[in-house]
Amino acid sequence: MKSVFRHVALFGKTHANVQGPALEHSRQVLDDVAQFLARRGCDVVIEKDTALHMGLHLYPTLDVPTIGTECDLGLVIGGDGTMLGVGRQVARYQLPLIGINQGRLGFITDIPLQSYQELLGPMLTGRHQEECRQLLHARVERGQDCVFDALALNDVVVYRGGTAGMVELRVDVNGHFVANQRADGLIIATPTGSTAYSLSAGGPLMHPALGGWVMAPIAPHTLSNRPIVLPDSAEIGIEIVAGRYASANFDMQSLASLMIGDRIIVRRSQHQARFLHPEGWNYFDTLRKKMHWNEGGA
Repeated sequence: MKSVFRHVALFGKTHANVQGPALEHSRQVLDDVAQFLARRGCDVVIEKDTALHMGLHLYPTLDVPTIGTECDLGLVIGGDGTMLGVGRQVARYQLPLIGINQGRLGFITDIPLQSYQELLGPMLTGRHQEECRQLLHARVERGQDCVFDALALNDVVVYRGGTAGMVELRVDVNGHFVANQRADGLIIATPTGSTAYSLSAGGPLMHPALGGWVMAPIAPHTLSNRPIVLPDSAEIGIEIVAGRYASANFDMQSLASLMIGDRIIVRRSQHQARFLHPEGWNYFDTLRKKMHWNEGGA
């Protein structure tokens, strides 16, 4: 059967550290997937930066805005970090994404590379499940100016710099003062990001259908300062009170250096990421596999 998706864009790893044999392998995988799609009647394009990094010149290339407006499916080949980057960029276009896992974890790139043809084939004919994941929208305000603005699919993290001292943060929710926190940092995570850095900091796992955020301190000075789950309608304000070289990052990719008095505003984005999964996909199956639950059980 032919694909119900006519115009498909391929996204791959564009990290500078993907070189040598790893780069050649990624290039071959992308070419194989492109040929697989073409045999099913898809018009295939390669995202511009992916094609440049991979040295793939046999297919048309488009930039992300053009892909967002002209394509009807994005296929991401890489790890969760690759999917996070693509998801942030195309969410505003409501472009559905399918992830083929070429990384280590694969919480949101859930099609194993070795069996992609078996699973992807039926999905292309319309046999798939769709889910939407909420994004965070964060701004860094310095006085009356916005000095940084970004989306995050996983988390927004404010943390101390390379010095040994802690950072002190004044936190409010919907304009109501919560606490002055002294810690190595603070994480605001989506349900998608609850399996990432937030989990390492003691935060809970959140089902992606829940409308909420995790606010988790990193190594707090006061041990009673614990993670808290907030509604995703909340606006969270974080002010830098003390601490040299504090920074903020967004999905561990976008960085902003902060000054005393800077204020980070985190709220729900108007955009959502659209993920397509194989028929029968279940979030708990993913957790059980990736978290290695029940290993050694009957």
